[in-house]
Amino acid sequence: MPQPCFALRLISSGLLLLSLLSSVSARATEAAWRYGVKPGDTLFSIASDYLQRPDQWRRLQTLNAVDDPLRLMPGTQLQLPVALLKREAAAAVVLDVQGQVMRLSAKQPRQSLTVGQQLHAGDTVETGADATVSLRFVDGSRLLLTPLSSMTLTRLVLLGKSGIAQTWLALNRGGIDTRVAQQHKPVGHYEIKSRALNLAVRGTDFRAFVSENDQVSRGEVMEGTVLAAGGRGPRLALRAGFGTQASPGAPAQAPRALPPAPDLGGTATLLHRVPLRLDWAASPEAVRYRAQVFADRSLEKLLLDGVFASPSAKWADLPDGRYVLRVRAIDAQGFEGLNAEREFVLKARPEPPAIQAPQDGQKSYGPQALLRWTASTLASAYRVQVAASPDFANPLTDATDLSRNEHAVTLAPGAYHWRVAAIAPQQGQGPFSDTQAFTQRPIPESPQADAPQVDDRLLSFSWRAGEAGAKYQIQLARDADFNQVLMDRVLDTPQTQIERPEPGLYFMRIKTIDADGFAGPFGAAQRFEVPVTPPWWLLLLLPLAL
Repeated sequence: MPQPCFALRLISSGLLLLSLLSSVSARATEAAWRYGVKPGDTLFSIASDYLQRPDQWRRLQTLNAVDDPLRLMPGTQLQLPVALLKREAAAAVVLDVQGQVMRLSAKQPRQSLTVGQQLHAGDTVETGADATVSLRFVDGSRLLLTPLSSMTLTRLVLLGKSGIAQTWLALNRGGIDTRVAQQHKPVGHYEIKSRALNLAVRGTDFRAFVSENDQVSRGEVMEGTVLAAGGRGPRLALRAGFGTQASPGAPAQAPRALPPAPDLGGTATLLHRVPLRLDWAASPEAVRYRAQVFADRSLEKLLLDGVFASPSAKWADLPDGRYVLRVRAIDAQGFEGLNAEREFVLKARPEPPAIQAPQDGQKSYGPQALLRWTASTLASAYRVQVAASPDFANPLTDATDLSRNEHAVTLAPGAYHWRVAAIAPQQGQGPFSDTQAFTQRPIPESPQADAPQVDDRLLSFSWRAGEAGAKYQIQLARDADFNQVLMDRVLDTPQTQIERPEPGLYFMRIKTIDADGFAGPFGAAQRFEVPVTPPWWLLLLLPLAL
């Protein structure tokens, strides 16, 4: 009798060992999510909150070898099979919309997207030219759909209260720039598919592009690792700084190093003008550049996006404010490289008035320069600066709160620079105008004339020569007011002659015209007399008189 009892015990122990080994094997192979036990938890409450069927608590008890389902140690980890977790449809939230973005759905008519709307599985989003949309998924992942793109939300799943999300997207054309939240391994899932390339990620920054014409797809990784698979061939692990591309039905190409980030160290951080222009250092690998302007460091609101042949981006307009510039190089194969970012401030309003006089290179004459500019309808006042150097380090004049659109400044002869800015009630002072360089010169002095010389045939005038290149205007009149002008000449030399006029009183005056054509004032008029010439027969009597 003892032998059969011993045999039964041996068989029972073997079955128990087999059951334990089977349980261990199941736990090792079944995908599971780890749950941290909280005070008051029981297997019943956990199953009710997280599993599709509350009566599956027994599965949890077996899988986790729990003795008492009513007494759980807080802080311990329980494995919850992914297959048992509750599933519910998730939604993506629209964070930002720029331009015309459309939503296409089988259940609703075509409609424009607005901020705050929710998107669900089956919805297709399309962006127009210069249009973008930013989305947030339930796990915190963010996505930016670039202009002229189309994307379909294939499947959006939330695994109950676990917070685990599974996201499948289809990129039909255009581009996606996405930041994926850290996924719960091995449960969380984020995948972007196209006709040529599938990209599966777990917590990374990457980009995806699909050509509309030939459906060639490209993936570029900024951070983390992406698993890339073409229409056939093995899956590739794309590390940060690498990219791949594939054609429909072809394997993904070997990972290719992306161009390095451009150097934005010399890019201006304060801009005063629109149209907007931003320059940076050229990259040796670049054949083109993609430049983008975002509203802030979140990089969720893309305001401007363009591809440029040279290391310079130009856009027509942008409101005053603080922005983030993002630039990356594009190589000969079309791969876009690592991002370089730099903040900048635009302060272009109120726009400066247009300069009227003196403009660049002009001359001003006299002891004062009269500075004039166009009136601004937005300005309540103006600010004017005059300096001897173009950097305005030590301005000679800094006049603020000028109510008129002109200002006289006393200046010694010399070279100067000046600029003007408008001041608006709400915006304050705007940027200065472009600097205008001008020369202040003395008014040309009137020449000192010699006394006119009269002989029997001619009347001759001469005066002291002025500066090189100067001309002279001389007038001769019978009256002091020069209403009866007999001669008005402009001469290159300081002398002239005319035929001897009739006897009588005359008035003569002269002014200088400098080499630039500026005429000084006439000098004081000189009065002189042309005497009467004695008759010729009196000359015959002169010897007799002697």
